[in-house]
Amino acid sequence: MPETVNLCSSLRSLYPEIPAFGRHNIFRQIPSFSQPRKFLCFPEKIGVFAEGIRAVHAIEQDGTLQELDDSPVSVEPLPICGEDQFDRVMADAQELGESVVIVWMAAWCRKCIYLKPKLEKLAAEYYPRLRFYHVDVNAVPYRLVSRAGVTKMPTIQLWRNNEKQAEIIGGHKAHFVINEVREMIENGDSTN
Repeated sequence: MPETVNLCSSLRSLYPEIPAFGRHNIFRQIPSFSQPRKFLCFPEKIGVFAEGIRAVHAIEQDGTLQELDDSPVSVEPLPICGEDQFDRVMADAQELGESVVIVWMAAWCRKCIYLKPKLEKLAAEYYPRLRFYHVDVNAVPYRLVSRAGVTKMPTIQLWRNNEKQAEIIGGHKAHFVINEVREMIENGDSTN
């Protein structure tokens, strides 16, 4: 028999404003971690995922449900694997009148590895109006790396109209780099 979790006591202690539902029998023993993911909706109050059980507080002060934000928490930059793909990305962005952020990194670079999840969170802030891409400098022809003017890793560049607008070389603390990239994006978007 699968391991079970009694939600009644834990949820009532977390959310005292939830009334005892009595006849609805909402707080049952729910199997956890062994069942496929299911979304259970408690009447007008909270939601629970049966896998990795997690309560979500969704009540506004007037007692109505607040709308949950479905925007992504992180967005993984799309890979660019060659010059042809790089040219296609630039052409598509130019056609749409959008800017593109390109992260030049290497698989062996510790600073690149550490910065990657923070850049993914930043990409989520600008999704979908701004696309983030990454290039592994060891997996593409050197001609592309030199064409972009990349000499150090990680390098984060803002491109618009098939031209490099600005770049940040991320050799220092990640939170400083993220702030600099955010400024670069905001300044680049405000000039266009």
